[in-house]
Amino acid sequence: MPNHLINENSPYLLQHADNPVDWYPWGEEALAKARTENKPIFLSIGYAACHWCHVMEHESFEDTETAILMNENFVNIKVDREERPDIDSVYMQATVAMTGSGGWPMSVFLTPDLRPFYTGTYFPPVRRYNMPSFKEVLSNIAKAWREDVQEVDRVGNQVLEHIRPPMHKPENRNEITTEAFEAAIKNLLDSYDWGYGGWGSAPKFPQPMTIDFLLRRATTDTTQREQIIKAVIHVLSAMSRGGMYDVVGGGFSRYSVDNFWRTPHFEKMTYDNAQLALAYLHGYLVTGNTDYRRICEETLDFVQRELTHSDGGFFSSLDADSEGEEGKFYVWTQDELEGVLGSDFDFFKTAYGINPSGNWEGKTILQRALDDTTLAARFKFDQEELQKKLSICHAKLLEARSTRIRGA
Repeated sequence: MPNHLINENSPYLLQHADNPVDWYPWGEEALAKARTENKPIFLSIGYAACHWCHVMEHESFEDTETAILMNENFVNIKVDREERPDIDSVYMQATVAMTGSGGWPMSVFLTPDLRPFYTGTYFPPVRRYNMPSFKEVLSNIAKAWREDVQEVDRVGNQVLEHIRPPMHKPENRNEITTEAFEAAIKNLLDSYDWGYGGWGSAPKFPQPMTIDFLLRRATTDTTQREQIIKAVIHVLSAMSRGGMYDVVGGGFSRYSVDNFWRTPHFEKMTYDNAQLALAYLHGYLVTGNTDYRRICEETLDFVQRELTHSDGGFFSSLDADSEGEEGKFYVWTQDELEGVLGSDFDFFKTAYGINPSGNWEGKTILQRALDDTTLAARFKFDQEELQKKLSICHAKLLEARSTRIRGA
């Protein structure tokens, strides 16, 4: 029997409408129920293309035993972050404040008056990844609510004060000084990953706004221009070699699960690609590197082809899963590549380092093994011939891939 999500418009909420969990959408009915029954709220936030949201649904929200535990002890609310970014933003602040990181699915436990007192993201069905099982979390939270509500109140108040916006904004707002800009740039350059490109460690997210900031400063800051341009070229080139970037169809995945930009979290978000297209356009305008112009154009072609509705407007994302498997739509076997490319396979095999065992779970995620200069020298091509040959191969693979089943 469907739960209270059955009449919602959100694709993400409708995915959960037949769960045995008694889900409610965010609204007065659910909030009033929590107040009347004096029950804590379990708030689960995600979105339709989120791989780990699907995983947690299959492992926990479709499990009858887990659902009974949730229904008996909590008022359970599902939120689509793409439908309600305002709610997502508030509780993401709380999750980051309490755990030091965030992500989706986001799992937040609230008092009936909406104060968060315990937060997390994905919880497994059994203990693993140095994490408690979701049922253990549910049982411990339910016990704390029954036996130690004063501690729950204390934590809820503390978190609320941390995330509450200030009542009074300072009247005197000084403009950002040149020194502040220089300090910011120094910090970005000092923390840059010169080994693999970008900032931080796995999972590694592209940071287009940071790149745009550096490019803008490079046009005005002559003292650090050389180092800024060096970092920008390094990161733009690293991200576009493949893996994170879809060399066959254009467009970027949401993030890389490794430090090498090779293994993506395969979902593609419209807003990520909009920002990255601009970063590569600006990279081309500042550096003159025509590869960046090509990446920008291919990304916009991808958005137009796969994320634009025929009646106008844009789809928000493409799912990471196909036929229930993460990345199945995007990866290849050596036999598949050879069958599609025919006489061009030896060239492509060299360009992308293809081998029978693959580079990810027995399959191949396409990422360039040789740069253009080395590849052209190996096959005695000039740059124009090289790009034409690569384009022909990518077009053949895109046509073949278009026959695959897309979607979870």
